[in-house]
Order: sequence, then C-alpha cells, then structure tokens
Amino acid sequence: MPDSIVQSSLTEGYRRFREKSWHPQRERWMQLKEGQSPKVMVIACSDSRVDPSQIFDVDPGEIFVVRNVAAMVPPFETNPGHHGVSAALEFAVQVLQVEEVLVLGHGMCGGCNAALTQSMHGNEPGRGGFIADWIDLLDDARNEVASEYGTEGREAERAMEQAAVKVSIQNLRTFPCVKAKEEKGTLALRGAFFAISDGLLHWLDENTGKFSPVR
Repeated sequence: MPDSIVQSSLTEGYRRFREKSWHPQRERWMQLKEGQSPKVMVIACSDSRVDPSQIFDVDPGEIFVVRNVAAMVPPFETNPGHHGVSAALEFAVQVLQVEEVLVLGHGMCGGCNAALTQSMHGNEPGRGGFIADWIDLLDDARNEVASEYGTEGREAERAMEQAAVKVSIQNLRTFPCVKAKEEKGTLALRGAFFAISDGLLHWLDENTGKFSPVR
C-alpha cells in the first residue's frame, strides 16, 4: 500500500527530528531511557496551534503534558468510569512528584466558544454530544461570562477562555493529593493563557484574578 501524502509528510518530519533533535541530544535521550523526572505538569488544550513544548521551548523529558478539549480538569470524583485526566494528574503528582501543575488556556479556543454559545447542547454522542458533556464543566463560569459580556465577540470569548483556566485550577484543588501538597508547600498551581493572535503568554495572578502578558 503506497504512503499517503500525510504519512509522507510525517515521515519527513521524523527524519528532520532525527537529524536536528535526536542526534544532537543523544546523551539526553540516553538518560531518559532510565525514566522521567519532569518538574512541571502542563494541562493544555488539544488545539493543534498550541503545543506547550513549542511555547516553552523545552527539551525532552522536561514537562509532563496532558491535552484535552479546552484544557479542562474535571473535579475529583470516585464514581465508576474512565477518568483520563484524573489518572494523569494522579501519576504526575503522586508518582513523578512534580512540583508545579500549570493549566494553559489559549485564544480562539473552539471548546470554550462552544461552551459560551452552547452550540453543542442537545447533540447526541458522536455528533457533538461528547463535546457538550465535557464542556458542561464550564456551565457556571459560562453563565457569569454571558451575564457580563454576552455570548458574542472577542471580549466575551477571551473572558470565557480565561475563566476556563480558573475553573480547572479550582477543580484541581478538589483532589485530596493536590490539596494536601499545596497546603504543605510541595506543589504549586499556576494558570496561563497563550494568545494565538499575537503570540503573547499571560500569567494568572490568583490574588487579583487578572492575566498579565510577558513582555
């Protein structure tokens, strides 16, 4: 079966990686054979435009990354089910002993826009229903944003995107292992926002609730 255009493109990308990244950092890769010890866990969106490794220009093994629609963290719960984000968080905090967990939101987020406009509500699973169920995590924040900014326009969208970061941080604190370590001072929670339009990273100040750009 002949290679597809996509497979050929990925193969060429892999060859560039081998030449420009793997070989020059071979010693680093040999160290990683023994295991990983990242200091930071990054919870980011699945959006193809927002790769944490690119944004923070890190080497292999430096950050432990989980990506999903809208960079969401569900609250702690023990009901049966497949808790992918919770499992990754548990592994990062309890096994890898990361020192920080960063929630990274971003501009032009489709998941946050769907939460704001409720465009997926009522759809059946496989036709938007899974997305609708997932972004229901933002319902309370969405109502506050809609009340102040409406549901259309860039100002409302950015407010929703930044509110989502705060929701995920709040939900992180519902996990007993996270709460205990944060109180002990061995784990820090942080929020950030990456604006696709101008490439600026903004850090969240939880004391003020504001995001400030890095200049």
